[in-house]
Amino acid sequence: MLLGNLQAFGLRFESLSRRDLLRGALGSAGCLALSAARINSSASTFDEPELTRSYPDGRPAARLRLAAIDHGPIIRHGDGPAGCDSLGAREAICFRVGSTFYLHYDGAGATGWLACLAVSDDLRQWNLKGPVLELGKPADDDAGTASSPWTVFDGNYWHMFYVGSRTTSPAPNRIPAVPYFTLAAKSLHPEGPWVKQRGVVPLQTKPATYYADTASPGQIVQRGDEYLMFFSAAAYTNEPQRRLLRTLSIARTKNLDGTWRIDAHPALPPEQQIENSALYFEGSNQTWFLFTNHIGLDQGGEYTESIWVYWSKDLNRWNPERRAVVLDQANCKWSKRCIGMPSVVPVGGRLALFYDSSATHSGDMGRDIGLAWLSLPLRIPG
Repeated sequence: MLLGNLQAFGLRFESLSRRDLLRGALGSAGCLALSAARINSSASTFDEPELTRSYPDGRPAARLRLAAIDHGPIIRHGDGPAGCDSLGAREAICFRVGSTFYLHYDGAGATGWLACLAVSDDLRQWNLKGPVLELGKPADDDAGTASSPWTVFDGNYWHMFYVGSRTTSPAPNRIPAVPYFTLAAKSLHPEGPWVKQRGVVPLQTKPATYYADTASPGQIVQRGDEYLMFFSAAAYTNEPQRRLLRTLSIARTKNLDGTWRIDAHPALPPEQQIENSALYFEGSNQTWFLFTNHIGLDQGGEYTESIWVYWSKDLNRWNPERRAVVLDQANCKWSKRCIGMPSVVPVGGRLALFYDSSATHSGDMGRDIGLAWLSLPLRIPG
């Protein structure tokens, strides 16, 4: 099968009939080569139809592109202090305070996956600080991992919402295992130190719901006196061969030290197979852009395949058909197979897109942190 290798290059055809005619005459390989030849590498975005692709289980594919221009790796695993990321660096979550960029990432080291910090003033040179959280005690909700933190400032305190899990795969990889929870920590400074709030459990999994196996944190935005968190939700099906269905949903609170109310229905259907969120509001067209990680499927199984984006005028209403590919192997040439978790930060007239990938590994380990760019203002694909 061509899954995983059939990449979504943009096509510039004057009409659907001409596109179909070319597909029929050239076949898949011919269309792929023609598409690659027509990509303008000097452009910052492409607004193109995708090549038709499919997955063995019929999960939806994206038919449009809003493609970023890739810069490549900016943080290599193994460069962190004391071997904190010797086995991998992934889940890049960046935010800006003044002229300083703070980037949390999951460092996979000897004891497990922990949230690590890198600091930069120019996105080129990074000061790798090492872990900002430690594992919990046995049986704690973060005994397996304390990672992937999203932060928000309330005017007085910095609040951190991070992923916790109780168990992992065996050493040396120690990959966190579901269920995933959202836990909390607090600091007076964006760099820390962070104090875990053991009495605060923002999000827990709940049996027989769409978040039965995962309720992990995502980006938080404030609307009026309420905070909205776009969190990752997942639940296994009840089929003989169980599948994990992943999506995004919204949790709400008016007190960052209190409880969160989870929406009864997810923001997007679980069949979309997406996880992790990053939001950007484009003022020129009054549109929210929701970046997320699409989970693909090929002969090797499920994997973090690409970065997608959805768009909406209303934070509370999302149309699953309004989606496009932002970053995959078509425009991330150094990626061997996987492309993981996005976060975005506006920088001048561009939007910085942070992600993880690997030039040497095809699975969960050995990843590095990458950077890509989108020109602003963002256009609505199609």
